Amino acid sequence: MRGVIISSFGDSFRLVSEGEVYICRARGSLRNRAISPICGDVAEFELIDGEPIITGLLPRKNEIIRPPLANLDRLVFVCSTVEPPPNLLNLDKFTAVAVYKDILPIIVFTKSDKGDPSEYMSVYRGVFPVFSIDNLTGEGVEPLKKELCGRFSALVGNSGVGKSSLINNLCPDIFAETGEISRKLGRGKNTTRRTDIFPLPGGGYIADTPGFAAFSTDRYDIIFKDRLFFCFPEFEKYAGKCRYQDCSHTKEQGCAILEAVEKGQIGRTRHKSYIEMYSEASKLKPWEHK
Repeated sequence: MRGVIISSFGDSFRLVSEGEVYICRARGSLRNRAISPICGDVAEFELIDGEPIITGLLPRKNEIIRPPLANLDRLVFVCSTVEPPPNLLNLDKFTAVAVYKDILPIIVFTKSDKGDPSEYMSVYRGVFPVFSIDNLTGEGVEPLKKELCGRFSALVGNSGVGKSSLINNLCPDIFAETGEISRKLGRGKNTTRRTDIFPLPGGGYIADTPGFAAFSTDRYDIIFKDRLFFCFPEFEKYAGKCRYQDCSHTKEQGCAILEAVEKGQIGRTRHKSYIEMYSEASKLKPWEHK
C-alpha cells in the first residue's frame, strides 16, 4: 500500500492512504541506510502482524531541508504590507530557490487593511501568482484557496506577518494560535514552533512552517551564477537577445535585460536583487561544493 506522510512524532509517522489514517513506524532497514521519512513523502507500507510498517519511499521530486518537507507543489511566501514591511531582497532569494527546485512560488501580501500592497504586487504580478488578503475579514482568500486546492503547499514567512491567521481563513475548522505584534522589535512573537500540516477543505494539504529564519536549503541547493538567470522567470523571454553571448546581465552594453528594466518590462527591484545574488554567486567555487 501507498500513502502520504502528513506528520511525524519521534519514530512514528502519521500517513494518509485512500482516506484512512495510519500511525506507522519505519522498517529498521530504512533507518540503517540513513533514510528518514519526512512530511510529504509518498511511502510504501505493509501491515505486519497488524502493525503498519513503512518499507520504502518513492523518489522525491523536490525537497527542502529546514523545515524537512518533500514533494511540494507550491511555496506560499507570506509578506505583510506593514509591521513589518516586506524585505524584497530576501523574498527574491527565496523565490529563486523555489524556482530552482521546481516549486511554484506564490506571494501573499497581508494586512491590506493597514497599508496598500499594490506597489509591491505590481513588482511580481505576471511573474508569480500574487494575492492580497485581509485576514480580519477574509477578503481575497477564495482565489488563493482555488490555487492551492488539491496540491501540497507550505506557508513561509517571518513571524508576525499573519501566517496563523491565514491558516484560520484557509482552514476555518482548524484553530491556529495567533500572536500579537511586538512593536518594539518590529516583528511578531513566534507562535509556530514546528511544522504542522492541515488538510484543505477542497482537497490537498497546507504546511505551516516556523518562519523565514527556519527556511533554508542544504549545500546542494546553492545556485551558481550560470543558473541564476533561469531562476528569474521574467528574464527567460530575453534569453539569447544580448549583444554578448557571455553577458552577465548586470552592466554590459547591449544587454536585453538591462534594456527591459529601463523600459519597465522587468521590475527594477527584481533586477537589483539579481545583481546582489549574482555578486554573491560569483564568489562561489563549484569544486568546493561538489
